[in-house]
Amino acid sequence: QVHLVESGGGLVQAGGSLRLSCAASGDGISISVMGWYRRAPGKERELVAAITSGGSTNYADSVKGRFTISTDNAKNTLYLQMNSLKLEDTAVYYCKADYALGGRFLRSWGQGTQVTVFL
Repeated sequence: QVHLVESGGGLVQAGGSLRLSCAASGDGISISVMGWYRRAPGKERELVAAITSGGSTNYADSVKGRFTISTDNAKNTLYLQMNSLKLEDTAVYYCKADYALGGRFLRSWGQGTQVTVFL
């Protein structure tokens, strides 16, 4: 199984930056895709950014040019660098991993970390 723990959320002024981290742990796993999702009050959960094991990335239109997703495979850690933050970026951010274990394809979610952007 894969256990995911997010960190790095907090309060940040609009226009500022924040870096989220997601530490992954587990044995005998093969992660194919990791991503960041977010859920703002009154809105559905949405994909923010994703990255494959090969390094390909995908971003929501709303964050393109501002956010960067990356991984440190040696540390089994996923990152989301968030720049030029806007009020609408306020949400709980969740780390997600799609992976294979013993021939099974599974998905794990972190508990989430709050990001609040203020004027």
